[in-house]
Amino acid sequence: MLRKNRWLVCLLILVFCSVMVAGCGGAADNQEEAADLEGNLVVYHAGSLAIPFEALEKEFEDQYPKVDIQRTSAGSTKLSRQIVDLGDKVDIFASADYLIIDNDLIPEYTDWNALFANNSMVIMYTDQSEYADEINPDNWYEVLLREDVDYGHSNPDDDPCGYRSVLCWQLAEKEYEEPGLYQNLCDGCPQENIRPKSVELISLLETGTLDYAFEYESVARQHADANPVFKWVELPDTINLSDIQHIDFYKNATLETAGSEPGETVTREGSPIVYGITMPKSGENNEIALEFLKFFFDQEQGLKILKENGQPVPENIEVHGEGFPEELSALIH
Repeated sequence: MLRKNRWLVCLLILVFCSVMVAGCGGAADNQEEAADLEGNLVVYHAGSLAIPFEALEKEFEDQYPKVDIQRTSAGSTKLSRQIVDLGDKVDIFASADYLIIDNDLIPEYTDWNALFANNSMVIMYTDQSEYADEINPDNWYEVLLREDVDYGHSNPDDDPCGYRSVLCWQLAEKEYEEPGLYQNLCDGCPQENIRPKSVELISLLETGTLDYAFEYESVARQHADANPVFKWVELPDTINLSDIQHIDFYKNATLETAGSEPGETVTREGSPIVYGITMPKSGENNEIALEFLKFFFDQEQGLKILKENGQPVPENIEVHGEGFPEELSALIH
């Protein structure tokens, strides 16, 4: 009996040591991998992703000290044009509208598109905005159209948030059965209240230059977390472009925006707000890009950071196109 117990103790010690060695080996491998990964990672992303991507950059660079993430934040349409028209060398591109990647980049400039997040349109304001104590989801358009109210949105030619703002106005006219509402909202928003990207409107709200601004809910949440002066009005699902159940109703709204060539136009149709991310073919750092995407799609790392920064993430990430890296497939299913 004593010999049997000794044999059992020895066996347990052997198993424990094996596990410890394996664990140390894995840790050593991870450290060696981090030490080997070196270079720049060029990331273009939508302006509405600025806060979560700043957090992603910090965490990834902490894990890979020899990697320098070089981010450019702007309207997704503008960034796409820079890839197509100017030949910008970009390793990662994250768009606020997945259709920009599907329609403008696949298959010539990239092979695939992972639909990683969604959003909804809201109206941001502060407690100093005119009629801040009155505005609600039912009367918002009446408040905006008052003579002493200033409101704005981003440029529809450069930024998906811009054309989505205007599409919301078209849908509101149909939803509320208010003939002329769309044109009245357009007429009430002067050119100086239209900025290249939506996040630029935040400072205008903060200084009181604007009373209200059309933004993504994620942006509203991010800035409200940092500064409680910011508030927002939630719009009905039939207007806010958030719900796939209303996709047929959303299609009632269309807008012509500037194309990539002079005089060319692109028809934007109302559709649910879905973000896409891809690796453009122009990228020069595929190894680092793949490691970043492994980190990005990890539920306990990248996706967790997105959620913590107010960015809604779907349970299942859909991929369009072909050639999605095998090493990433297990992370999204």
